[in-house]
Amino acid sequence: MKNNTDTATLLLLSNETGHDPIEDRLRENIRATIEAVFEEELEAFLGRCRYDRSTDKPTGYRHGHRERQLIGTFGTETISVPRARAVDKTGKSTEWRSKALPRYQRLTKKAEALIASVYLAGTNTRRVKRALYGLFEGAVSKDVVSRAWRKVKVDWDAWVARNLANEDIVRLILDGTVIKTRIDKKATNISVPAAIGVRRDGQKVLLSIMNMGGESKAAWAEFLGDLDARGLKRPEFVIVDGAPGLEAALVALWGEDLPIQRCTVHKHRNLLGHAPKPMQDELTEDYRDMIYAENAAEIDKRRKAFLRKWRLKCRAVADSLEEAGDQLFTFTRLDSPQWKSARTTNAIERLNEEFRRRIKTQTVLPCAETVPMLLWALMASSQIQMRKVDGWETLAQPIAPISLDLAA
Repeated sequence: MKNNTDTATLLLLSNETGHDPIEDRLRENIRATIEAVFEEELEAFLGRCRYDRSTDKPTGYRHGHRERQLIGTFGTETISVPRARAVDKTGKSTEWRSKALPRYQRLTKKAEALIASVYLAGTNTRRVKRALYGLFEGAVSKDVVSRAWRKVKVDWDAWVARNLANEDIVRLILDGTVIKTRIDKKATNISVPAAIGVRRDGQKVLLSIMNMGGESKAAWAEFLGDLDARGLKRPEFVIVDGAPGLEAALVALWGEDLPIQRCTVHKHRNLLGHAPKPMQDELTEDYRDMIYAENAAEIDKRRKAFLRKWRLKCRAVADSLEEAGDQLFTFTRLDSPQWKSARTTNAIERLNEEFRRRIKTQTVLPCAETVPMLLWALMASSQIQMRKVDGWETLAQPIAPISLDLAA
């Protein structure tokens, strides 16, 4: 009986790919190509080739080479980098530094981008190391992955401080997400407020996401104050989840006449929490018939019927609906094609869902500061994309005055 001695599959699964003539030949030529880049850079700086003599005053002198390890998408290479002394007009000399390979840099920009993108795709630092073992020949440890990811913070800091005065925002969606992170060596749930703006052309855009430690009035006031300080103009319409601290902060910043829409999905969950389980299906049907009626007059009619019925069946449900008041029906002041996107904070809920999917492999994030930066990076890298809102064609139309008779 013949034994199958082909180990190609086992080698592939173990990241030991064996001899590959194409890859090996290419890697042999990589070192010479990289070293040629540094030689050309130095020649351009000195204004002469190696061993050339010039009658002009020299800008520097060569003095040997030093070895450096470089990790790129081509793998890991130990290269010889030329050294030189740069001489200024006063005759003072300093060490020449390559712009192609700055000091202490071991990863090429494409390698850093590759590592960061694999990390953002949903793997933790150890899994990135294993996934890229063959490409980098084991030179990428989890610490290297962490350092590559932390370099994203430079772009994050610029995004957090960017000016919003030129953003033509007509609608603002505000909500928070709860993420488990490690604080004082313990897994702790923290609330991270987020703001999505809708431009006049209908395109949604992430405006801000910050770790505020909670959703109190003070936390939301600081969050909204940051948006205001960076130049965000008063929106024409705001959608919130119903948190009292958020509504109070909005009124304090932009006035009581600001059109605020309470999320109908959040209110539905609140109503279910007040109803006995045998009544929840009936409650859901009545609520949806009211919220998704064809026009404002029909919504008003069904709202009154809902309150009359549930005052008798379950007083707590009726009281909870009355607590929301007219803010639950502010969307009726918009053009009807916009109702679908204006009733809920689902735009942020969708981001939360993608974020939780992304961090599923990590369970607990290492620190609270990582949470908002990671969500922003998913957006910046286009791994999460946002489309235009429904009914964006009529966003330019002014909001109508309150037309519902909200006295039940």
